[in-house]
Amino acid sequence: MDFKTEFKPITVHPEMIEVKSFEMIDEEMGEHSFTDEQYPVVRRVIHASADFELGKSMLFHPDAISAGIKAVRSGKTVVADVQMVQVGISKPRIEKYGGDVRVYISDADVMEEAKRLQTTRAIISMRKAIKEADGGIFAIGNAPTALLELIRLIKEGEAKPGLVIGLPVGFVSAPESKEELAKLDIPYITNIGRKGGSTVTVAALNAISLLAEKD
Repeated sequence: MDFKTEFKPITVHPEMIEVKSFEMIDEEMGEHSFTDEQYPVVRRVIHASADFELGKSMLFHPDAISAGIKAVRSGKTVVADVQMVQVGISKPRIEKYGGDVRVYISDADVMEEAKRLQTTRAIISMRKAIKEADGGIFAIGNAPTALLELIRLIKEGEAKPGLVIGLPVGFVSAPESKEELAKLDIPYITNIGRKGGSTVTVAALNAISLLAEKD
């Protein structure tokens, strides 16, 4: 049976859909307190989530954007907490400068060590990652325990990331982990509250890599 609808798409051209989406976001967002450097990240987070409340809850360290651009252009490793983040990242823009995207949570040695210590794989994956990604970008969108462990490692001087994008979603420890990240004097991108997730973490990172290509 041929079903017909009265609504017709505004446009079917992919590039025009994105342009129109950004125009609508800008109009609905209105005045805001984000800098010209920060807003492209916020806009892509909103574009990925259709959530203005989430977008308005974003927090940035003053050096976050410049540090992220520098890390991308320097070919630093990007560490994702889970495969969902890894898959969504635009790898050609990272690889263009000699970087790569890694995720450790399913590595055999990580799983074995987590079982031995009776802790989460996310925690052990961060302990492994810092040994291989000094100065890199850590993109955490799923596991609050990964973010809390990374924060601990930073405080103890064992980890020196170039940028931490900490946007884990959830109820247990997610808001608190982001509050702790925002207390650090290192480049970070995070937000207030329970919202977040792999999709918006990818959006934030892809916005950074786009900015790295522009200038």
